[in-house]
Amino acid sequence: MMKTEKCIAKKTISVFRFAVMVGMVGFTQIAYSATASGPMSVSATVSSSCVVGTSTLAFGSATSAAITAGNVDATGTVTVNCTSGSTYSVALDAGAGTGATIAIRKMSAGAQSLSYTIYSDTGRTTIWGNGTLASVPVAGTGTGTVQSISAYGRIFAGQNVTAVAYADTINVTITY
Repeated sequence: MMKTEKCIAKKTISVFRFAVMVGMVGFTQIAYSATASGPMSVSATVSSSCVVGTSTLAFGSATSAAITAGNVDATGTVTVNCTSGSTYSVALDAGAGTGATIAIRKMSAGAQSLSYTIYSDTGRTTIWGNGTLASVPVAGTGTGTVQSISAYGRIFAGQNVTAVAYADTINVTITY
């Protein structure tokens, strides 16, 4: 090979190397995608809750003679709204009347009092209370909707009372 040919051959190889190097710079890498997976924990805690409400247990108007002669009955309502599946117990206290007990509650009008109690059954045999003095709280299971529980009141016969408006306040406690 002649000197000119060697020179051309070297230039050709150098140009070729240069072209390959420049060409490589122009190429981008091929991007491959990949996936990976793993578990994600999900949790929730539903807490029990209850709301209690009441209607007035109103005996209405009765004469002293009627109370002396026989029992005076009335019905009120306790409403409960507890989380579905939550068990609950509804207790009633003795009330605010002076000398009141669970078995013999007292409505008052000043120094006057009128004895009564509240039962959990229509036959008025089970005293609705807090579990003391032979009384029983009312138990149930929440449905997630309002549940009504009847409260059966009775003013005891044989009381000789003054004609006046009597009142009492009973505390209702729900345990769940």
